[in-house]
Parts: sequence; structure tokens; C-alpha cells
Amino acid sequence: MSTHRSLFKSSALLGFLTALSRILGFVRDLVIATAFGTGLGAEAFVVSFKIPNLLRDLVGEGAMNSAFVPVLTECHEKKRDEFWGLVSTLFFALSLILVLLSFLGILFAGPIAKLLAPGFLNSSDIGKFPLTVRLTRFIFPYIFLIGLSALAMGVLNALREFTSSALGPVFLNISMIFFGIFFEKSMGPMALVLGVLCGGVLQVACQIPPLLKSGFRIQKPAFDTIFVRKIGRLLIPRALGSAVYQINVFVDSILASFESVIGPGGQSALYYSNRLFQLPLAIFGVSLAQAILPTFSTQLVREDIKAFKETFSVALRSLMIVVMPASVGLAVLSKPIVRIIFEHGRFNAYSTSITASALFYYSFGLLSCSLVKILANAFYSMQDTKTPVKTMAFSVMLNILLSLVLMRSLKIGGLALASSVSATVNVVLLYTHLRKRVGELDGRRMLQSFGQVLLLSAAMGLFCLAYNFYVLTPHQQSPQFHQALYLAAGIVLSIFFYFGMAYFFKIKEVRKLIP
Repeated sequence: MSTHRSLFKSSALLGFLTALSRILGFVRDLVIATAFGTGLGAEAFVVSFKIPNLLRDLVGEGAMNSAFVPVLTECHEKKRDEFWGLVSTLFFALSLILVLLSFLGILFAGPIAKLLAPGFLNSSDIGKFPLTVRLTRFIFPYIFLIGLSALAMGVLNALREFTSSALGPVFLNISMIFFGIFFEKSMGPMALVLGVLCGGVLQVACQIPPLLKSGFRIQKPAFDTIFVRKIGRLLIPRALGSAVYQINVFVDSILASFESVIGPGGQSALYYSNRLFQLPLAIFGVSLAQAILPTFSTQLVREDIKAFKETFSVALRSLMIVVMPASVGLAVLSKPIVRIIFEHGRFNAYSTSITASALFYYSFGLLSCSLVKILANAFYSMQDTKTPVKTMAFSVMLNILLSLVLMRSLKIGGLALASSVSATVNVVLLYTHLRKRVGELDGRRMLQSFGQVLLLSAAMGLFCLAYNFYVLTPHQQSPQFHQALYLAAGIVLSIFFYFGMAYFFKIKEVRKLIP
């Protein structure tokens, strides 16, 4: 029981700091939307920022955290005297790789931008592609900074220290807001690039003090150790898994750049809608997955399968309780959320329409994307990085096929819906493989919770529909601040309605949360 309390304390802390980061992220996106809308500057920046983000997950947060944390946890449990030597070795190896990747990115910025956004070459605005290449070339060193930050995060997470790594994105958003507000008029979208680079420096800097306090000192690298070899075996398939996932992003970016099919502004609409979608995903799904990985790893190092299964069941049931209503809320209120938050300056009614369409279809995959994080980390804690790669590869192929079919009828919404469906298929595949690996996973209790939460979420959805019809829609011409207050009040009332119903119907996980 103490393990579960510790787990939820860690995930609650991560969730709070992630929420703070996402609130600042909204302010940042509001600055971008007001200054650039879904026009030239926004399109060019979104693509240029996407490229180092692809590599960030490939060599940074995604691949490293899942490959490093289980082995670092094992080393800390079994060979504590070798722990900081292992960290130093990883630091030297990763620095070399990141410097090389940054140099190659700067050198080949043009071909990379052409691969990700080929439609920009035939855009009605001839300046779109050259601007994208220029921004890409300047933003690429961010991969070096975020890679080192990701290594520090993996080390600190293995030591059960989550605060500083969760604060990193807060500093990134503050930096982008500052440069976006004060330098946008003089520098255009290049101000955002400068904000990203300075934010990357701050992300690394905030993790140095806790590392030093934990005992980190640079030591001579030793590459020929059992733990380094084990990380190498795990990292290669995990990096391939990240590469497979990035094909999804890569394909979406390519398809969204074709204005003749999708319409103008597709890149920006995907970006803004994904930012809104990522709020509940990061607060609940990513935070819990990040907190649970070292717990899973420790339980499996100790060969405590019963505790592993119990932790897994508690995590999934708790995740369903909070993510499913968030999914329904995003779907029902997608248009007023986008309109009230973003429709300022150059972000017009058309921008709202395409962004809300993408958000609506993204919302169907919110629970699946959250569950994938937990399921994948269950395999990573077993030091199995191959199974998630195989299931991801299948879901990516499905996503590509569905995107090509749905984009012609649903436009930008078709790309979002394809992502949601493929994520759901990935969940089914991962769960099936995990059950074969460890046996029964408390499926009956999880299915019962799913049914209860689905009914309660549907009831909350009806409440949201009524609130939108009777409150938000009649006040569309009110001052923007008043509309924001109405929206915030509606979200709060929906939350109270949902948890009140859950408490009344005696859903155990909710009754544990409410005194």
C-alpha cells in the first residue's frame, strides 16, 4: 500500500508541475496564435520546431528514459558503487551523438524541411519554404540541449527525484513567451526560435543542482561494463520504436502540407489542437507513466510479479477515472475551447474551424494514448523494448492507411481520427501481449471500471452539451474575458458533476480520492 501511495504522490507532483507547464504552454500558444494565426510564420515555425522534436524523442526523452531508467534502477539497487560511473559513461557517449546530430541538422536543414513539408514547395506563398529552412537551421542545436536534459531526467527519475525534470518545460515556455512578446515585432518567428534555444539552456541548468546534490561527479567513462551493454541492447530497439512512432508524425506533417487536399493552415491546426490534446495526456497519462516506470522496474528486479500486477491494475483503473471524462469534455466543447482560447489577432474563424475539427477527432484517442504510455512502460521495466516496437509498427501502418483514406472526406480531422484509431489498436495489442507474458491482469475489475466510467462520462457529456447550448453559445458576442470565465465555470461544474456522480454510485477509486 505504501508503494501505491508513493506512486500517486509522485504522479500527483508531476501532474501539478505538468499542469503549470501546460498553462504556460497555453499562454505561449496564445502568443503565437495572436501574432501569426495559422499563416506563414506559424506554419514555418511549427515545421521547424517539429524536426528537432522528432529527434528529441528518438535520442532523448522517449528512448532514453525507457531504456535508461530500468537499467539505472537495477544498477542502483544491486551495484550502487558503479552508479555514477555508469552515468558519466552515458553522458560522454550521448554528448558525442548529440553534437553530431546537431551539426548534421544544421548542414542538411533544406533537405530535411523538404522531406517533412514537401507541399510548401508549391505553396501559394513563395516565402514559406525558405523561411522554414532558415528557422530549422537555427533551431537544430536545441536537440543537444534537450538530449542532455533527458539524460538528467532519466538519472533523477531512477533516484525517485521528479521535480526538477518536470520544471524544465516550465522554463522553456517562460522563455518562449518572453521572446514571443518582446521580440516578435522586430524578429518575426525567429523570436520563437531564440526562445526555444534559451529555454533549452534553462532546462539543462535547472537539473544540475539536484544531480550534484545526489552525488554526481564526472568520472572516467567505462564502456565495457554489463550495464552499458545492457543499455545498448535496450536502446537500439527502443530508438527504432521511437523512429517508427515518428513516422506517424512525419506522415501527418507531409499530408498536412498539401493545401489542395487539406486546405491552408493544416500544419498550424494540427499543432494548436495537439497542444490542447496534450494537456490532459501530459497531466495524467505521461505523469503517471513517468512515475510508474521506476516502480515497475524495482518490483521486477525483486521478482515481485504480484505487486507488479496490482500496481498495473491500480494505475489503469485510476487513469480511466480521470482521462475518459476529459476526452468527452474535449470532444463536446472542442469548438468553444478553441474559439475562446485562440481566436484573437490573426487567428480567425477559419482557424478556429480547422483547429476544432482536429481537436474533436483527437479527443477519441486520449484514453488510448494515455494507456499506451503505461503499457509500454510495463514492457520497458521488463527490459523488453522489442514488443512495443512491433505493436507500434503495425499501428503506424494502420495510421498511414487510414490517413490517406480519411483526409479526403474529413480534411485535417481525418488525420487526427486516424491517429486515434491506430492508438486504440496499439492498446489492444500491447495488453494482449502483456497478459500472455505475466498472466491474468485483473481484467474483470478493469472492464467493470471501464463500463462504469463510460456511463458517467456520457452523462457528463450531456451536461456539457446543455451548458454549451444554454450558456456558451448565447454569450459568443460577450467580451473575451467574460467568455473565458463562462468556459472555466463550465469545466469546473462538469468536473463536480462527474465526480459527484462517481461518488454517489460508489466507484471505489473515486471514493478513495474524496474524503
